[in-house]
Amino acid sequence: MKHLKSVESKPAASADTATVFVVDDDEGLRKAIEFLLDTAGLTAKSFVSGQAFLEYYRPEMRGCMLLDIRMPDISGLDFQEKIRERDINLPVILISAYGTIPLAVRAMREGAFDFIEKPFDDEFLLKRIREAITFDIDRRAGDQKVRAAEAQLVSLTSREKQIMAYVVAGKLNKQIAAELGISAKTVENHRARVMEKMGVKGLAELVHLANLLQIDAPDESGGA
Repeated sequence: MKHLKSVESKPAASADTATVFVVDDDEGLRKAIEFLLDTAGLTAKSFVSGQAFLEYYRPEMRGCMLLDIRMPDISGLDFQEKIRERDINLPVILISAYGTIPLAVRAMREGAFDFIEKPFDDEFLLKRIREAITFDIDRRAGDQKVRAAEAQLVSLTSREKQIMAYVVAGKLNKQIAAELGISAKTVENHRARVMEKMGVKGLAELVHLANLLQIDAPDESGGA
């Protein structure tokens, strides 16, 4: 790392409770990175090994990981795969003094947020860390929306789910009625209950939820 210095800029407010998990067997580098992150207003927690991180981490923790690609117990790439298997979805920034294009390409293909070669510029590293934290926060917010939408979807009857599928596919009430062999008024009533149960006020919001839930194409079998 070059030009190690105090950095006056502060992280975005949304990142205040995020942690940068530093996994590197090099004690000197860990301390240098911790100092850099601290002076930049970021919270850091460092680990000498991947196992030490796994023993500490809890699912509710958010932020990102700085992961050395060469460690004695397990390589950074292998550890990245290991945490994915455990459903730990922190954005991972791999760092290495032995970077090659094939290695970087492999890292990105396997889900790394970025691959940065040592020595790296402090400002660039901080920029990518903040971007990784923002990515993690946004993704978690999206996951929460999906879970809430799934809970709302469970409250729908089979017919209401069928009506919803038609509605988000752009079908008019009279078209849905003809497809299902029911009255347009019945469709209208079902549609109103769908909107109420899904907690939306208009079609655009309903379509957004349907996209989050990956609602299938309408079932035109006419089942009840």
